[in-house]
Amino acid sequence: MWRALRISFLLLVLVVVAAQAWIDRFSTTRWQRTVFVGAFPVSADASPVTADYLTHLDQGKIDEVSDFVEAEARRYGVDVDEPIELRLYPTLASAPPALNAGAGVLTRIVWSLRLRYYRHRMVAAASPRPQIALFLLYHDPALASSLPHSAGLQRGLTAVVHLFASRSQESQNRIVIAHELLHTFGATDKYDLATGLPKYPDGFADPRLSPLYPQQLAEIMAVKTPLSATDARMPDSLADERVGPATAREIGWVRR
Repeated sequence: MWRALRISFLLLVLVVVAAQAWIDRFSTTRWQRTVFVGAFPVSADASPVTADYLTHLDQGKIDEVSDFVEAEARRYGVDVDEPIELRLYPTLASAPPALNAGAGVLTRIVWSLRLRYYRHRMVAAASPRPQIALFLLYHDPALASSLPHSAGLQRGLTAVVHLFASRSQESQNRIVIAHELLHTFGATDKYDLATGLPKYPDGFADPRLSPLYPQQLAEIMAVKTPLSATDARMPDSLADERVGPATAREIGWVRR
């Protein structure tokens, strides 16, 4: 009997989560009013470098992300004056649950539920409460030569974004934030997971360019600028990124 009750409870939770996911997608991709996004910084380590960086983090460090979204939305004819409002909140004391690389399906489901609970607690304490929550985890570059994989989830309207606590990395941090933010609206990755290279044609900002290489700009969901069939580079800033037509369709800027 207890086994049947546990299964019934799990099924109920999954139904509720699926229904909420549909509501979330509907409410955030109509683009009829401003979507409120909260950015919650948090230290990913115990480094004093990270702590010092977070004390100097301000709204100006992330404003370029909302400017990018607004400019690209206008390019696709979205007629909302302010598609998103991105607000920086005070630094959180605790980090979101971590997801180990190579985790299986069940582990990912459990992690997703734990992340939803964490999000609920953090957002409930925020005023005003955002529709989308970005948890920005900052790492001391001296302690992390590479960063864990970030995750942006449309189901749950949440992103866990790993960034470097370094002023020299701020422009590229904003690219990563914008990339993960668009995941929460339904955009999919447009690069090859094995090589990191942009996929043709959806991962190219200008797939009709002749000759095709080198591209001058990058597609935001592919992140990098293709230089050749085997090489791509990280742009210097969001000024070199674009939202491609496939991404625009996925997030509701272009209706099929």
